[in-house]
This record gives sequence, C-alpha cells and structure tokens, in this order.
Amino acid sequence: MIQLSRAEFNRLARHAYQQLPPRVRQALNNVDVAVEEWPAPEDLESAEGAATLLGLYVGVPLPERVGGAPLLPDRIVLFRQPILRSCATRAEVVREIRVTLWHEVGHYLGLAEHDLHRLGYG
Repeated sequence: MIQLSRAEFNRLARHAYQQLPPRVRQALNNVDVAVEEWPAPEDLESAEGAATLLGLYVGVPLPERVGGAPLLPDRIVLFRQPILRSCATRAEVVREIRVTLWHEVGHYLGLAEHDLHRLGYG
C-alpha cells in the first residue's frame, strides 16, 4: 500500500477529471465528482458483493432518463483508501484513479459492467 496525502490524491483525481475528453466533461453536467475515504456500508450493499469498492456512481444513467433535468445532481465517488490499498506505486494510483473515474462515468453514460470490462475499465 502506498501512502499519499488526501490533498495529493485529490489533485490526482482533479487531473484525471481534466483529462476526460471535453465532450465527456460537458455530458457530466449536474454530476458531483467527489473523493471519500471509505465506502459506507450501504454503498457496499449496492455494489452487489464487490470484494473491493474503488468508486461508485449514484444517480440515473443518461439513457434511462425521462423528462426534464434531475433536481439533485448525480454523484461519482472515488474511494481513497481502497484505491491506495490496491496499489503499490504512485503510478498505479494514477492509473487506478483514471480507470475508476472512467468506469463510473461509463455507468453515468449507460454502460453495463460487461461493456466496461470489454473496454478495459472493468
């Protein structure tokens, strides 16, 4: 496990977000992207038995929306401690943040788990 301050982790997460293509960032209108230390017990339950939860998308995927814009923002959360515990180097952390962010953005865009695995974001 690598040690990385919360501030440095947040900086890496912001950098990963900024590297998303402009069209993807524009599609993330009304989506809060946050970093939390650990998933809550209810997050683990919603992950359907995932051994380790590195990130989570909470909301209604774009293809499933009906009517106007949602009142509350959707949410993408990166979980700092599980990501750090799954990585041995800073380079691995950078990669895992990017992959996890893309994975959760994929859920927002309506991709299923098998689609994300096929694309390398599983």
